[in-house]
Amino acid sequence: MKCCRHAAAVAALIWLVTGAADADEAPFLQSLAGDWTGGGMMKRTTSSSPINLSCNFKTEASGEALSMKGMCRGMIVITRAVSANIKVSGIQYSGNYIGPSGGVSGLRGTRSGDAINLAVHWSKVINGDRSASMTIQRVDANAIRIRTVDMDPASGQQVVTSDLNLRRN
Repeated sequence: MKCCRHAAAVAALIWLVTGAADADEAPFLQSLAGDWTGGGMMKRTTSSSPINLSCNFKTEASGEALSMKGMCRGMIVITRAVSANIKVSGIQYSGNYIGPSGGVSGLRGTRSGDAINLAVHWSKVINGDRSASMTIQRVDANAIRIRTVDMDPASGQQVVTSDLNLRRN
């Protein structure tokens, strides 16, 4: 009988933790909503020189979903659409990302504090494989950072391939 009570207590604890996580994600996603402007850099490959970017994003949150749509301009004349759509179920985030190349890449991960940490599955081979990581971080009430890190196939080292710092308009 003791083991059954223990199992029931563990099950109740898991349910409470999972339920609390569901309730916490919508307000966090809502804190990322708004119009954002800023800049940063991106690298076409892990070994290329960085390209300075200027970006504008419109981010909308609805319940447990987040949509980011933006335009980034680099080298003065090149403008590319960038977007991400993310949903949360329990504590698991998933969705897709369309980067400057136009391919649809998959996203999957979890939130830790003010950061959503995502594994990226590129739509094609980039830097020798189809894997990278992306972090969408709320820096403060009016600032977010979006950073992508990929492994350099030559050195095996992790390299920041994009780093955007955005402020709420």
